[in-house]
Amino acid sequence: MGRLHVTLEEAAQMKYSTTALTLLTVALTGCGSGDAAEANAAGEATPVMFAIADADLPSILVYKAATCGCCEGWVDHLRAAGFDVDARNVQDLMVVKRDAGVPGAVMSCHTALIDGYVVEGHGPAEQIKAMLASRPAITGIGVPGMPTGSPGMEGPGAKPYQVISWDRQGNAAVFADIDPR
Repeated sequence: MGRLHVTLEEAAQMKYSTTALTLLTVALTGCGSGDAAEANAAGEATPVMFAIADADLPSILVYKAATCGCCEGWVDHLRAAGFDVDARNVQDLMVVKRDAGVPGAVMSCHTALIDGYVVEGHGPAEQIKAMLASRPAITGIGVPGMPTGSPGMEGPGAKPYQVISWDRQGNAAVFADIDPR
């Protein structure tokens, strides 16, 4: 039997439940050419395993300006990471930010809502996934400003930046240090 390769896009289009995909992974890993079984035994994710994990991601609602190219870049980054994105162009982002409780020091060019959390600015998909997995008692995470090298702001001159978390009491903390170089 040959190898089976499933892209994230193909997996998202499948109508299988997580249980069916799990059974498929077990069956294919056990009867594959050996490489997939060895990767699985070593704890490495195979393409099918990524599909299972991403199938469980909640949808993310992104509020942005219609004319912002970096916002589109961030939406593309989220989709590539397996998120189902509902991107909405709005006239007044400040109303969205105020209603979501985004602190002024964390504000950036777009605001997203996902599974009870707020994501402000150019936060990496992996940090959003980490927040969703750990379910911390915070309001959200954000990347203040528009740092070069953050998702949607790729280009030469990338610099380290921080992902900041905040809660309803106004307490802020570093959620992650990111070095895109």
